[in-house]
Amino acid sequence: MLQLVLDKVTTLDKKVDAGFKSVDLRFDKTDKRIDKLGLQLANLEDDAPTTEEFEGLEKKVVKIQKRLALS
Repeated sequence: MLQLVLDKVTTLDKKVDAGFKSVDLRFDKTDKRIDKLGLQLANLEDDAPTTEEFEGLEKKVVKIQKRLALS
């Protein structure tokens, strides 16, 4: 009788371990995807102008508009 209980516990333990392995694989895939997206966002952020650069562009546009208005 005890052997049957032990066999059931062992079988259940193996199933739980297999389930955790599949979950770990899913998390590994998700982590890789998140890492790729993070790198892409970081590269996009590097390409985006800073606030100072953006304000400088606004000043240049105003100067060009004034020159065109005078022409």
